[in-house]
Amino acid sequence: MSNAISAVQARVAPGEVTIREDGLRGMIILRGDLASKKLRNICKSVTGVAVPAQGQVDVTGGKGLCWMSPDELLVLVPYAEAAQALDAIDKAFSGEHYLAENVSDARALIHVEGAFAREVMAKLAPVDLHPDSFKPGDFRRTRLAQAAAAFWMRDEDTFEVICFRSVAEYVFGLLAQSAKEGPVGYFTKA
Repeated sequence: MSNAISAVQARVAPGEVTIREDGLRGMIILRGDLASKKLRNICKSVTGVAVPAQGQVDVTGGKGLCWMSPDELLVLVPYAEAAQALDAIDKAFSGEHYLAENVSDARALIHVEGAFAREVMAKLAPVDLHPDSFKPGDFRRTRLAQAAAAFWMRDEDTFEVICFRSVAEYVFGLLAQSAKEGPVGYFTKA
């Protein structure tokens, strides 16, 4: 059995805005009735956080939930806990209609950290990232240039980006180049 390695092997592009891959992260796609008490309970049990509202994310430490669509969540756990979390979900929903799949090895998580991280993202994503429109805890599925991606703000200076492993090298390079070009001065802090 081979050892798992992350998509861009925890690479870091340092600078005013640092781009770094998170390394291996457990990710489970869970589809079902998001209003279901059972779904909410198992999600809370596995992650320690409540199901977020539409377009939101709730991540504490290495665990959390991302709202993906009206019937879909992305469950985040440490990589070593993904199989156990999936097993708990499967047991909780035995005999019911749901879908849960461990996608940990098919995705990559990249951090964008620094004072003009918002501008780095805005250069690449067709999303209104003005501070009045996009705040910490907000979550979007979109594109970064030509790659499908999802991202959220952890805090005012940090974005977390999820993309398919197959395009992780491309997305990492895009983010690093966007950061390297520096701020354009569109967003200013009050």
